[in-house]
Amino acid sequence: MSNTPHELHEEFPNDQDTIHRLKETDPHFAKMFEDYHAVNRAVHRAETNLEPTDDLHMAELRKERMALKDMIATALRDSA
Repeated sequence: MSNTPHELHEEFPNDQDTIHRLKETDPHFAKMFEDYHAVNRAVHRAETNLEPTDDLHMAELRKERMALKDMIATALRDSA
């Protein structure tokens, strides 16, 4: 089990300007960005046992994080 935070600036290091621009101009992207960070924080807290959870809930959180990351990647690709 990895307890490395999956921050978007680490996941998309070459897209920082685009992320900032989309957060400012696209409400849907801004919501995905905030949702990703909320889920990512929940995963990290569970992985480090700050807020332990069962395996099923952890899997659901990770799937949600992955889905949000995929949607963010698509938005970044489409905005290029």
